[in-house]
Amino acid sequence: VLGKPSQPPNASWPRSQNGSSAEADPAANLTFSSYYQHSSPVAAMFIVAYVLIFLLCMVGNALVCFTVLKNRHMRTVTNVFILNLAVSDLLVGIFCMPITLVDNLITGWPFDNTTCKMSGLVQGMSVSASVFTLVAIAMERFRCIVHPFREKLTVQQALVTIVVIWALALLIMCPSAVTLTVTRDEHHFMVDAHNRTYPLYSCWEAWPAQGMRRVYTTVLFSHIYLAPLALIVVMYACIARKLFKASGPARAGEEATTEGGRASRRRARVVHMLVMVALFFTLSWLPLWALLLLVDYGQLSEPQLHLVTVYAFPLAHWLAFFNSSANPVIYGYFNENFRRGFQAAFRAQLCPLQWGSHKEAYSERPSGLLRRRALTDVHRSDSGLPSESGPSSGARRPGRLPLRNGRVAHHGLTPERPGCSPMPLTTPAWDL
Repeated sequence: VLGKPSQPPNASWPRSQNGSSAEADPAANLTFSSYYQHSSPVAAMFIVAYVLIFLLCMVGNALVCFTVLKNRHMRTVTNVFILNLAVSDLLVGIFCMPITLVDNLITGWPFDNTTCKMSGLVQGMSVSASVFTLVAIAMERFRCIVHPFREKLTVQQALVTIVVIWALALLIMCPSAVTLTVTRDEHHFMVDAHNRTYPLYSCWEAWPAQGMRRVYTTVLFSHIYLAPLALIVVMYACIARKLFKASGPARAGEEATTEGGRASRRRARVVHMLVMVALFFTLSWLPLWALLLLVDYGQLSEPQLHLVTVYAFPLAHWLAFFNSSANPVIYGYFNENFRRGFQAAFRAQLCPLQWGSHKEAYSERPSGLLRRRALTDVHRSDSGLPSESGPSSGARRPGRLPLRNGRVAHHGLTPERPGCSPMPLTTPAWDL
C-alpha cells in the first residue's frame, strides 16, 4: 500500500486510461519489457544502498532492544516506547527492505500472493505503529513536564498502550491486506538478456473502483501521517514553552545549580532527542507520501507513471527505510545511557554484567579533585538512570549514594573483571 501505483505497476502500460484491455488483435498489442528495470551500474548502486541501511537497521535496532531489555534501570516508560519503535523498525528491515529491493530491480513481481499481502501489511502496520508510538511518547512527555502533578504512566500501562497501538495499526491496514493481490497481464511479457520471455505478474491493490483507492490513500495520509504529526508538533511546542518558562527565572548562575535546574536540563535533553526522532520520521516519509498522492491525484501519463515507478519510488522507499536505520544513531548521539548500553552490548560475551550483587565499583577522575569521600543526592532521571516513571522500573528511590572522586557508584554491578576492558559502571556526579 505504501509504494504501489493505483494500477498494476509495469503491467499498466498497454492498457487504456480506464484500465481495460484494447479490443484489437491481441497479437498486435503485446508489450515487451526488459527483465531488469535498471542498467548494471544503477542496479549495483541500489543494492549497495539498500544493503547498507539493512545492516544498520538490524544491528542498531537489535542493540536498542538488547540495551532496554538487559538493563533494568533502562526500563522506563519512554524507553519501553522506544523499544516498540525498534521492534517495528526491525520488522521493516526483515520483511520489507529485501522484498522492496528485488521488486524495484525486476520489472514484474517475482514473489507469490502471500508475500505480496504480507509485505504490504507488515510495512503499513510498522509505519502506523511507529507514528502512533511517537504520539504516545509525546503524550507521556507532555503529562510529565506540562502537568507534573498528575499520575504518571506506569510501565504496565505503557505495555497495554503498545498492544492497543498494534491493534489499531492492524485495523487500519486491513483494507490493504484484503485488496493486495498478484495478477498476470496477458499482453505484457518480460525479456531477459538471452531473449527469453517470461509472463509479467504484478502485486497491486485491486480496488473495485479507482476512486476507492484514492479515498483510502487520503484516509491513510490523514490518519497515520498528517494528523498524528500535527498533534506531536502541538505537544512538543507546549513542552518547549514549559521548559523555557522553568529555566527563565534563573539568576546569576545560582538557580542553574539547583536540582530543579538540573532536572529541567535533563528533561530538555530527552525532549530534544525525541523531537529529532519525530522530525526525522516526518522528513523521511514525506517524499513517499507525496508520490502516492501524486499517482492517485496527478493524472500522470503512461511515460510519467513509468518514470515515477522505476526511479522515484525506489529512492522514496530507500529514504523511508533509512528512517528505520537512523533512529538508533539518534539515540546513541543524544542519550548517554544508550551509548553505554551499546558499548556494553559488544562486550557482553566477554564481560557479562551480573546484577544483584552488593559490590560497588568506582572510577578515578583524572583531575584528582574531590579526593574525600562525600555524599550526593540522586534523583530519578528521564532517560535511563533511576526513572521517574515509577517504582516498577526497578531503580532505587531518590536518596544519598556514596561519592568518590566526583563519581557516584552504581549499586548492584560487579567490578571490572581481569582481562576485560573498563565498563562504564559509574556516573559523573556533576552530570546527574
